[in-house]
Amino acid sequence: MGSISSPEALALRWHELLADPLLADLPYKIELNAWGKIEISPASNRHGYLQMAVGAALMQALPAGRTIAEASILTDIGVRVPDVVWASPAFVAAHGFETPFRSAPEIVVEVMSPSNTVDELDEKTRAYLAAGAVEVWWVSDDGTTHARTADGVRADTAYGVTLGFG
Repeated sequence: MGSISSPEALALRWHELLADPLLADLPYKIELNAWGKIEISPASNRHGYLQMAVGAALMQALPAGRTIAEASILTDIGVRVPDVVWASPAFVAAHGFETPFRSAPEIVVEVMSPSNTVDELDEKTRAYLAAGAVEVWWVSDDGTTHARTADGVRADTAYGVTLGFG
């Protein structure tokens, strides 16, 4: 049985994947698990719409920070690529656009897909919070959104963004 890859090995593997021309035109989101294995998942057009709606809301409500679609984050379960993140000016000053981020920005958003399980999303949420995220938002297919923090599930966000994207 293989061993979990070190953060350095995962970051190196991520850079190899970014440079691989065979992966350049895949219509899937790619992530790495803790063993450095590629995981892929397809996205619907509704998924893409919700991703953009969340990003637009973040840019409007929190213009001082940076909103990024599909930012790569090094976590204890691999390199994960949430749909949207928001990074404060302090986070950007500390991390710039390093790839993958070695810690999570303050807000991490997962738009739920039919292929997602609650256990998978719980695991990602725990990993993002452990990597430094303050809130992890889950956006369902109907646009309903809940923020998750180290203290549990919230119906609102501490960042003053109106949740709910239809």
